[in-house]
Amino acid sequence: MSSEKKSIGEIRKEFENVQKEAQTEKQQKALDALCLKYAQDGRKGVQVLIERCHKQKEKLQKERERLDVMWQFERQYADCTYICGIDEAGRGPLAGPVVAGAVILPKDCEILYLNDSKQLSAKCREALYDEIMEKAVATGIGMASPARIDEINILQATYEAMREAVRALGVVPDVLLNDAVRIPGLDVPQVPIVKGDAKSVSIAAASILAKVTRDRLMIQYEEVLPGYGFAKNKGYGSADHIAALKQMGATPIHRQSFIKNFV
Repeated sequence: MSSEKKSIGEIRKEFENVQKEAQTEKQQKALDALCLKYAQDGRKGVQVLIERCHKQKEKLQKERERLDVMWQFERQYADCTYICGIDEAGRGPLAGPVVAGAVILPKDCEILYLNDSKQLSAKCREALYDEIMEKAVATGIGMASPARIDEINILQATYEAMREAVRALGVVPDVLLNDAVRIPGLDVPQVPIVKGDAKSVSIAAASILAKVTRDRLMIQYEEVLPGYGFAKNKGYGSADHIAALKQMGATPIHRQSFIKNFV
């Protein structure tokens, strides 16, 4: 059937079938072939489909160029077998644990749109979390409870959670790429990188694991400790959260050292 005999709806369906996940080289070639096949079809609807594909291809190319830059630190340590990114989530909230993530990615791994977790929507973080868990060589999570934070302070509790995350990997990393800090008590060589979650794919992946793990936990806390808005504020000091603290008092997951001004 020639393109002129096909309806625009039928042609659109052809494009949709390969366009949804046109991220691999094979899929992109299939999309390019469709654009070439219908290039001479003068109908506006068909040309709109082709133009949309070209824009998608350009967007994908820019994303791959961005990711290539984010591999710069991993390339510096290419002689290492296991390059581990470390990051944390939850140093600032009034409630809940601090959570650390550790991730070792394969050296040929591509995870599109990987970025600092704070730059991503919750939906995007969830999707990336699943992809990271599927593709990573090893992952680890560590936590320090609110009581532990009160006992040893938030910085030391964060270091403790990070050490736990490294131990949970199941393999011994050759080098740690850390988001800005140097973790005491570890024998592994460390590379602190300021704003590393936006500069290193490994640290970005760790930031997503830590953030999603902690967010899911705070949503669960909302079910057993309603009234503080934990599912929405994730334990941070929003106006509603502070108002609830003043009205109802602290819960077992509040950090006593953080809420002195409110209760």
